[in-house]
Amino acid sequence: MQTIDLKELAVKESERVEWKEGNADIEGIIKTAVAFANDFSSLGGGYIVCGAKEEKDEYGFQKLSHKGLSSSVLNEIEGKVLTGLRDKTTPPVVPITEEIPVSEGKRILVFIIPASKNAHSYRSGSKDSSAYYVRIGRETREARNGLYRELLIQKNELEPFDKRVNPKNTKDDIDLILLREYLKEMKLWNESRSVEDYLSDTERISVFVPSLTEKESITNILRPRNFALLMFTRQPPDYFDGAYTLFSVYNGKDRSVSRSVRHEITGDIVSQARKCIELASNHAYTSFNKESDRPNQIKYPVRALQEAIVNCFAHRDYETGQPARITVFTDRIEIYSPGTLPRAVDREKFVSGKAAPFWRNQSLAYFFNKLQLAQAEGQGIPTIFRTMKEEGCPEPVFEIGVESVTCILYANPTA
Repeated sequence: MQTIDLKELAVKESERVEWKEGNADIEGIIKTAVAFANDFSSLGGGYIVCGAKEEKDEYGFQKLSHKGLSSSVLNEIEGKVLTGLRDKTTPPVVPITEEIPVSEGKRILVFIIPASKNAHSYRSGSKDSSAYYVRIGRETREARNGLYRELLIQKNELEPFDKRVNPKNTKDDIDLILLREYLKEMKLWNESRSVEDYLSDTERISVFVPSLTEKESITNILRPRNFALLMFTRQPPDYFDGAYTLFSVYNGKDRSVSRSVRHEITGDIVSQARKCIELASNHAYTSFNKESDRPNQIKYPVRALQEAIVNCFAHRDYETGQPARITVFTDRIEIYSPGTLPRAVDREKFVSGKAAPFWRNQSLAYFFNKLQLAQAEGQGIPTIFRTMKEEGCPEPVFEIGVESVTCILYANPTA
């Protein structure tokens, strides 16, 4: 019984349908099937239609060309694709197939690929190792770097970076003095306990944060989690390339002019954030304009600067090897955060300050909140929008790149 309506498929989201005409590329079909099964964008799987393609009519409207496949070609494509998805894909992908008659001796072959709870990889003949594939818009793309990690985290095959255990280091890398100082500041310190007690794999600082360490199963060595190395060591760049900040000031509106200041800021990420807030706040001065109905004009609201900087430190991707960058120009301040926006965040809502809360590094966000450096959960971006508007500043701009998010705060034009 036929269940697929090609006209209905033609109006579905393009991310969910791949059209293949004629003697299609077998490897391309397999990669796309793997991408649909991985369901990176949470669309529910997808369809690969072989023997048909999208075209435009004389008026520019979309139409379908139903050329179909001969019996021999259809059987060849079906056999090779099913074999590849069974033998070269880990774990195997099992699609549903359907044949749709279009003319005498010709049929269209449809592979229906359900979304899977697993992350699937495919080993093609041209590669020595397996690769993961995801669907980005209408494109099937190999998941590398941030996309790869996000896919595994999404499928619960990899813990989020901040909670992940660092296999190269031990509890001895944690600075006990720094740990005690921050625990006291956050009012999480228990005077009846030893600071060493907090390094136990069974001790949790909070129900919102896992233990600082985890015991290695064979050696019983206590290994620190990544958030502990970022928060409670004096030099996180010793453990993570790029875990530092560049703060630069230019005497103009672009980088073609001379740079007057450049700071390379290291230390634990809380002290880095505080230093950046201090330096940025120096540019949030108040000017006096007697001709304005608001004579005292603030160039930048300090609260907006603080939220933007803390948001960068709490939610940046520490695995890219790139430092955070804060750049001051005469008309704006740019806060560059390594790592693009997670796929789970709606981009349109994010750039308008209306996205639902999402934490790339939930443990770090918790600590920044406890240290009263950040607003309550999900309130950072809305606070930036609100405080900029209250002071008469232009609306903040968020530029979302392939591997970065940049928050741009423009100066009050009357300041």
